[in-house]
Amino acid sequence: MKKLTIIVLTALAVGCAQTPSIQQGPDAEYTFDGLVRIDNSRFKDAWVDPDIDLSRYNKVIVGNAEFEFRAVKKTSSATFTRSNESEFWISDQNKQKLIETVSEVFRDELQKSEHFSIVDKPGPDVLILIGGLHDIVSRVPPDQIGRGEIYLASVGEATLVLEARDSLSGETIYRSLDRRSAQQVDGQMIRSNSVTTMSEVRRLARRWATRLREGLDSIHE
Repeated sequence: MKKLTIIVLTALAVGCAQTPSIQQGPDAEYTFDGLVRIDNSRFKDAWVDPDIDLSRYNKVIVGNAEFEFRAVKKTSSATFTRSNESEFWISDQNKQKLIETVSEVFRDELQKSEHFSIVDKPGPDVLILIGGLHDIVSRVPPDQIGRGEIYLASVGEATLVLEARDSLSGETIYRSLDRRSAQQVDGQMIRSNSVTTMSEVRRLARRWATRLREGLDSIHE
């Protein structure tokens, strides 16, 4: 049990400022499917099956990702100028661009893995990675002719949900949730336009994807 716990924590919580630990005892938090919470995980919330030896896996199948946008009423530019709205409607075109950008970043980062290869068939050494962005919110106001430049603390936010499943049984052995804003690391205000908005989305996606890739690779280090 101790060996498996160390493997799990090294793989999925590497890089934390504090030492991660799996909750134990009568007060340990379990999910409905038997996963136990990891304290001080590199993702905000994380749960794992402490009895699974992750070192037996060295391949991944990238499952279909889910993208869920918060329902926001479409408003006109005139309405925006008279309100204090902070959540804005996203066009279908921009939704698709966000989906393509995030998907591209995650696949690109996983292809950099030194110990895992991407495959398309299940096997005893294969994990299925299921990801999704939920409750996606845009903080970028609609374009307005002559309104001047807009500077924002964040262009939006979303909750990342990640699951790792055994490819043969379908059992979920790891789950994490992490809600973050797409904003500059140094805290500077962002000049709002289509280029900077997607740049910040890409930056946040890269941060998440890198953590995932580094966590997987550390299983075999």
